[in-house]
Amino acid sequence: MNRIARRSAAMFLLVALLLGGISFFVADYLMHGKEWVMKPGSPHVYAGPNIGCGIVTDREGLLLLDTNNQRIYSPDASLRAATLHWVGDRYGYISAPAVATYAEEMAGYDIISGLYSYSGAGQTRLTLSAQVQKAALEAMGDKKGTVAVYNYKTGQLLCAVSTPTYDPDNPPTITEENQSEYEGVYMNRFTMSAYVPGSIFKVVTAAAALEEIPDILEQTFTCTGSRPYSPEPVTCSKAHGELDLYSALAQSCNCSFASIVDQLGPEKLQYYVEKYGVTGSVSFDGITTASGNFDLTNAGKNQIAWSGIGQHTDQVNPCAYLAFMGAIANGGTGVLPYVVEQVVCGDAVTYQASATQTQRILPEQIALELQQMMRNNVVEKYGVESFPDLTVCGKSGTAQADNRLSTGLFAGFVTDEAYPLAFIAIVEEGGSGRQVCVPILSEVLSVCKQIMDE
Repeated sequence: MNRIARRSAAMFLLVALLLGGISFFVADYLMHGKEWVMKPGSPHVYAGPNIGCGIVTDREGLLLLDTNNQRIYSPDASLRAATLHWVGDRYGYISAPAVATYAEEMAGYDIISGLYSYSGAGQTRLTLSAQVQKAALEAMGDKKGTVAVYNYKTGQLLCAVSTPTYDPDNPPTITEENQSEYEGVYMNRFTMSAYVPGSIFKVVTAAAALEEIPDILEQTFTCTGSRPYSPEPVTCSKAHGELDLYSALAQSCNCSFASIVDQLGPEKLQYYVEKYGVTGSVSFDGITTASGNFDLTNAGKNQIAWSGIGQHTDQVNPCAYLAFMGAIANGGTGVLPYVVEQVVCGDAVTYQASATQTQRILPEQIALELQQMMRNNVVEKYGVESFPDLTVCGKSGTAQADNRLSTGLFAGFVTDEAYPLAFIAIVEEGGSGRQVCVPILSEVLSVCKQIMDE
C-alpha cells in the first residue's frame, strides 16, 4: 500500500511539473513569441543576414527585390546597382536597415497561426523612383559620392544614390589593383558619411547673420582678395571688390564671410549651427545617420573665420544638410526624410508612412530671404538655363582636403509649388562644385519633374 501511495505521489508530482512546464512555456510564448520569430537571424524571417520574406518595390510598384526565393533582383542591371545601398546585397556586406526595420510588418505575426504571410504576401513600397535612381547613377558615372532629392513637403526620398556601387547579381572581385575604384563601396554615403562642406556652409552663416545682425542687408564688404589674421590670412580666389550680402553669397567671397563671422563671434556662430541642426544626425526608418562636426574649442580667429566658411574641422552629413535645405524651402520648418512608404501584409496595410514635421528652426521671414538669396545665386552665377522649367535656388561648394583633390558640393531646392524638391550632390575629388555637381543635378531634377508631371 505504501508503495502504491509513493508511486501515486510521484506520478502526481510529474504531472504537476509537466503542467507547470507547459504553463510556463505558454506564458513565455504569449509574452515573447513574436520576439523569438522576429529576432535577427531567425530562419523564418531572414535568409542569412538579410530579410527573407516579401518583396520590395519602388514608388510605382516596380520590383526592386523579391526575397521569397532567396533574392531575386530587378531584371535591370542599372537599377540593381542604383538601389544596392537600400535593398542590400546577397551576402550581407551591404545591409538594408530601412527594409529590415519593418521585418515584423512585412512578415506578419499572429499569436495563433504564427507568421501569416510567410507565403510571400508581404510587400514593402519605397519612396524611391527607379527612374530617378537610374538617372542619378548615370549622371554620377564613375565618380564617388552621393546625390539625393526629397520632397520637402512630404518627406519622401525620390532619390538617394551612393557611389561607387555594383550589380548584386554580378559582384566584383576586389583586388589590390582595383580597390581604389571600389573604395567605400560597402558604405551608404548618403546616410553614413560626413563631408567637409566648403562654401555650401555659407548659407548657414548667412542665416545666422540675418537673425543676429540687424543691418546685415545694408552692410557692404570690401574684398581685396585677402583678410588679415594671425598666423595666416583668409583668402579669396580673386579680389571681389565691394559686395553686399547677396553678392557676397553669389560670389562665394571668403573675405566677406570672414567679416560676418567676426561680427557674429564664436559663441553665436556655434549657437546657430546647433539650432539649425546642420552638423547633427537625422533618424528615419530605423536609420540614424552619421553626425557632422563643428568645434571651435581653442580655435583662433583665423580658424573661427574658416569654420564660418565651411572649412577648418567642419563636417556635415548629406542627409542632415538636405533636411536643412528642405527647412529653408518650407518656410523655416523642416520635414524629416524617409524611404519606406508602405508595408502590406496579406490584405492588411501594416505600416503607412506620414510626414514628420520638426520644430521651426528659422523665422519664416529669414527663410524667405534665404530663398531669394539662393535664387539670386542661380540667376547671377550658375545660370537659370542649367535647370530649365524649374525655379531652382542653390549654393555650390568646393571643399579642400590635404593631399587630395577638392570635393565638389551643391545643395538647394526648387520653390515651384508643383515640385517641392530639395537636393544635394557631393562628388569626392571632383573639383569645383559648380562645374561637377550642377550638370548632375540638372539631369536628376529634370527626371524628377518628368515623373511628377505624369
